[in-house]
Amino acid sequence: MDRTKTDRTTGELLGAAARHSRARCVALCLVGVAGTGAGLLLPAALGRALDLLLAHAPPTRWVLYCAALVMLLTLLDACETVLAATLDARTTAFLRRRITGHVLAVGPRATARFGAGDLVARVVGNAAQAGAAPGARAALLAALAGPVGAVVALALIDPWLVVVLLTGAPALTVLLRSLARDTSACVADYQRAQGRIAAALAQAIGGARTIRAAGTADRDTARILRPLPELSRAGLRMWRVQGRAAAQAVAVAPLLQLGVVAVAGLLLTRHRLSPGDVLAASRYAVLATGVGMLVGQLSGLVRARTAAARLGEIRTEPVPVHGDRRLPPDGPGRLELRGVTARRGERAVLDGVDLVVPGGTTLALVGRSGAGKSLLAALAGRLADPDAGQVLLDGVPLPALSRAELRAAIAQAFDRPALLGTTIEDTIALGPDASRPSPARVREAARTARADDFVRRLPDGYATPCAHAPHSGGEAQRLGLARAFAHGGRLLVLDDALSSLDTVTEHQITEAVLGGPAPGTRLLVAHRATTAARADAVAWLDGGRVRALGTHRELWRIPEYRAVFGAAAGAGRE
Repeated sequence: MDRTKTDRTTGELLGAAARHSRARCVALCLVGVAGTGAGLLLPAALGRALDLLLAHAPPTRWVLYCAALVMLLTLLDACETVLAATLDARTTAFLRRRITGHVLAVGPRATARFGAGDLVARVVGNAAQAGAAPGARAALLAALAGPVGAVVALALIDPWLVVVLLTGAPALTVLLRSLARDTSACVADYQRAQGRIAAALAQAIGGARTIRAAGTADRDTARILRPLPELSRAGLRMWRVQGRAAAQAVAVAPLLQLGVVAVAGLLLTRHRLSPGDVLAASRYAVLATGVGMLVGQLSGLVRARTAAARLGEIRTEPVPVHGDRRLPPDGPGRLELRGVTARRGERAVLDGVDLVVPGGTTLALVGRSGAGKSLLAALAGRLADPDAGQVLLDGVPLPALSRAELRAAIAQAFDRPALLGTTIEDTIALGPDASRPSPARVREAARTARADDFVRRLPDGYATPCAHAPHSGGEAQRLGLARAFAHGGRLLVLDDALSSLDTVTEHQITEAVLGGPAPGTRLLVAHRATTAARADAVAWLDGGRVRALGTHRELWRIPEYRAVFGAAAGAGRE
């Protein structure tokens, strides 16, 4: 990972978040500084009131000033609390929208790199922590203004007081720098452990039936919680770092305060300071050495920036770039792969693949598990981009097409489709608003996918909310197929989209899709010999390449090809 790129992306993300809530950031900073200013005026007013009282003069006016300052501090503190909370919430919402949009724009590559559980942990938990960054920065400015203002006030009382105070400045500076460095490392370890737990939990939830059937709940619970000791160690280190910093501050700060009070008392005996000045100096010494507040604010800012860095890692994943070209209006849907290489990690799943699918034909992709069938289908639909080579549709490279043109030209269905619409009809019609199919088209597509019968049996038919519509895996696949059929296009990609269907339904859908008069090219991942037999041609993937290309009948003569389907493939002989 390029740390410099991540740091730059993190800075840009936090900068955008701060600009999004610029007015609230400025208001919070002004309120904090105003509160600090009022807090700096209060010791001077108290000292003046004390001097008048000792001089037997009526201190009424200064007592009123003190009361007004106390009331103002209370009001400003309330305003700061409200502003900080609303600023954090607004910034968190902005970061979540920005990161969620980026994850969806990147597509499956984001899940492949980070994992679904870790992505959720970052978008939910880390975004909330990073959302506190603008508020922590504004609060830190106000917290710094307090010691600086107190030093200036001590200088106005007597320069010797500042000299005594500044003797401990190097120690306090080293303390704060050490705190920032150590806290950042601890927080990063803590958040990484959280991400691993979230990733394992998401995986277990997705495989809950398998875990239950295997009776491995205890083992999987232990697997999910395996990072807990690391999480505990990182949390304890974080508390130790802050505790050590607080202890060092407690050791240094009182000595400096005592030194300031001692010098002020000496100056009092020499009649260079009044009792009120001594009182004010003692209060300013406390404010000037208020490292405890700085430790808290700095720790909060470090946690926020570390969380933002985890969001920045997501932002470094590039979004696919789209061009502005259009497809030829009369193109038949000719798909071509030229020297395509695609890797997953260090392994080249597809290595220099050359393949041409003539327009209007059906090509079945066949191969053993891991041969790259789904990856090739994803490349054909531009759900992924090759590491080398080109994928073209009717002679136009897919990256050169506009987003709208690409998605209007290619329809896709998957083995486990996500039913994202509000209602069943919305689910089937899901797509760009500009190309939303009509209700009649939705119902026609559902009939083609053999979904119309079970949809009509639902309580409200096509208006039934998806959340209230029980459906099996096969019914979900039929809804996914209906969605692909409803949007049409010149290329239809079916990635194992018939795997959960019964034999009769699969035959009916295959007959409608492959045997019908509908124009366009069809690319399907086939696991059954009967499906491959109905395709115009079969591309047999093996070892990252197209080992053979021909009809199913031709390839069936090869023993290794027959072995792909196993002993149950006898039905595919004819």
